[in-house]
Amino acid sequence: MLLKTRVFDLCPRNYKNLTELAKAMEISVSQVYRVLEGKRNINRKFIIGAMKAFPGYKFDDLFYFVSEVPVGKESLTVVAGSHHL
Repeated sequence: MLLKTRVFDLCPRNYKNLTELAKAMEISVSQVYRVLEGKRNINRKFIIGAMKAFPGYKFDDLFYFVSEVPVGKESLTVVAGSHHL
């Protein structure tokens, strides 16, 4: 299971850019970019920051799980319990 986020979909409604988002999350801009680009997994600090930056949202509004199901040599990503805002 992988943890994914909707933070970047919500960002334009609340913040001018990712620098403002990072400031509101109290984390570095580079960490925000790495998560956005898939170069870094979502960690506790990112989750706490997202909850600070989007106080009107619940965890389930900001994050969701996906499971990777192996299919031959490739993997298929299946969204588990996902819903759209």
